Amino acid sequence: MISANDLSPAELAALLHFHADAGVEWLLEEEAIDRFAEFEAMKAARRPAAAQAQQQRPAAGERPAPGQAQVRPNAAVRPAPAERAASGPQPAIPDGEAVQQARFAAETARSLVELKTAIEAFSGCNLKHSARSTIFASGDAESGIMVIGSAPSAEDDREGMPFSGKSGQLFDKMLAAIGLTRSAILLTQVIPWRPPGNRAPSAAEMDICRPFIERQIALAEPKAILLLGNFSARFFFGENDTIHGLRGRWKEIAVADCVIPAIASLHPQDLLTAPVNKRLAWNDLLAFQAKLKSLSLLRN
Repeated sequence: MISANDLSPAELAALLHFHADAGVEWLLEEEAIDRFAEFEAMKAARRPAAAQAQQQRPAAGERPAPGQAQVRPNAAVRPAPAERAASGPQPAIPDGEAVQQARFAAETARSLVELKTAIEAFSGCNLKHSARSTIFASGDAESGIMVIGSAPSAEDDREGMPFSGKSGQLFDKMLAAIGLTRSAILLTQVIPWRPPGNRAPSAAEMDICRPFIERQIALAEPKAILLLGNFSARFFFGENDTIHGLRGRWKEIAVADCVIPAIASLHPQDLLTAPVNKRLAWNDLLAFQAKLKSLSLLRN
C-alpha cells in the first residue's frame, strides 16, 4: 500500500479526485468501529447454529431417521425464506408501479409538511436507498418566489439541505446581489435524493420523482421560478438544449391548475467550474429581479 506521505501534492490531488468521481465521500466513519468486536460477535452468533447442526448430524454409519433431513458436515445453515426476506434487500418496485405510488402519495398531501412526510416514507425510488438524506423544500413558502436546483450534491447529502458547501456560499452571494436571502424564498431541488457519484438521474428516476416536485410547486403556488442548472431547465422546459441555450429566456411552466413564469440560469457549481460565465448568470439574476419587482414580490 502506498502511503500518502510518498505522494506529491499533484498525485494526491489526482487520487482524491479519482475517489470523488467514483462516488467515495467519506474516508473515515464518523464513529470508531471495533472490527475485532464485530468478528467475535459474528462467531458467537454462529455457535448455536453450529451446535444444532452437530446434534442433528447422525453418527458414523447411522442413517437418518425417516423424514429427517441429512445435514452434511460444514454445510452452511441457510435461513428460512421469511428470514432472508427480512434481512436481505427488499425487491425493487417496478417503475410503473412506483410512479403510481409516488403520484398517489403526492396528490394526497394537503400541505408541504404532509408532502415532506410522504416523501420521507416513500421507498419506491432506488436513489433513496443510496442517499444519506432526503432533501426537501426550505424557506418561506408564502414568499411567491421559488428557486429549484437539479439534484443534491455530496455536500447537500451530508448536510441535509440544498445548496451546501462552496456552491451554497456562492448561491447566497448571488441571492444577496439581488436583495434576497434563503429565508425569503422557497428553495428546493428536482430530485430529493443524491444520485450515486453525482451521476445524472435516469428517465425512470425522473418519472418517479416528478409528482413530488410538481406537488411542491402546486402547494407553494409561486408567482415566479428560477431554475438553476442544465438538468433542472431540461426537466421543466422539456428541451434537450444545454443550459447556455435554455438560460435567460422567460417561459411558462404548467403545474396542476397553475401557469408560472420561469427563467433558467447556470448552477453555482457551473460558475465555480467556469467563473467566466458569471456575467451570464448576473444578467439572468437581473432579469429575475426585474420580474419580482414587476410582481411586487421584491421592493425597489
